[in-house]
Amino acid sequence: MPWPSTLPEFVARVGALMHDFGPVVAVLAVVAGWYLGRVLTGVLGRRVARRFMRPSVTRTVLRLIRTGVLGVGVLVAIWSLGLGLGNLVVSVTVFSAVLGLVLAPIVGSVVNGVFVLADQPYEIGDMIEFTDTGQRGFVEDITLRYTKVFTLDNTFLVMPNGEMREMNIVNYSAEDERTRCSLTVQVTYESDLATARSAIERAAATCEEVIEGGPDIRIGSARYPAKPRCYIDEYADSGVNLTLRYWAKQPYRLAAVRSTVQTRIWDEMQAREDVTFAYPHIQHVFDEEESGEARVALRREQ
Repeated sequence: MPWPSTLPEFVARVGALMHDFGPVVAVLAVVAGWYLGRVLTGVLGRRVARRFMRPSVTRTVLRLIRTGVLGVGVLVAIWSLGLGLGNLVVSVTVFSAVLGLVLAPIVGSVVNGVFVLADQPYEIGDMIEFTDTGQRGFVEDITLRYTKVFTLDNTFLVMPNGEMREMNIVNYSAEDERTRCSLTVQVTYESDLATARSAIERAAATCEEVIEGGPDIRIGSARYPAKPRCYIDEYADSGVNLTLRYWAKQPYRLAAVRSTVQTRIWDEMQAREDVTFAYPHIQHVFDEEESGEARVALRREQ
């Protein structure tokens, strides 16, 4: 069989071959599209990552490239099976109708996924908290349809992007991982408050996970002391409430950091005689002139 000398002859020859081997060509086109998509994402992965710098956008672009190449392979497979442009348009119309009626939530999630990628409320690797449920976890993956969160309870949450945009989310590691925490300690009215405040501050500063000092930390237009500070918060019924404010270096183990700080405070207080933890108690005072007399009887149990 001579090699075709002109382009129309070549196209006609290819069309004839596809007509004869349509199913085989269709399978090869789909497999080739899938394989070329993986090869392209592997070759372009580093370049795309350097271009966008954000892991979520990088993964989305690579997924679109892989899907686009596979889509070209599917179109070639459809053409090789003898489906003309008119049939393809009808198929796309029917598919669009099904998409609008059945897959509308998925389309909505894709649209919300675009807004999530554009607004940047969180990024892959960030630690977030759902304020409605109190669950915390790390963002594992962000796609156009959903966000995958790996919780601290060793479980996965797969949330549609539409729901993610409607939920109140706290991002602990978006800009600065340092997190301010507070702790209330109640001491008796007989305690030396100045000594108690100094002891609490010193105990917190000795924890490795706590920022012990340095320049003030700026949050917006406000500045806060970096080292632990203890304030007199309230004169309560059973004692004086002292509030300790300290900065944890990272937000990933706040419960463990809080426990360590409380342990150091306990050890510091036990070593002092002029500071005592308060406990709920009521003291009754009787005045002989105004309160009268209180008759108290003691009885020994037999």
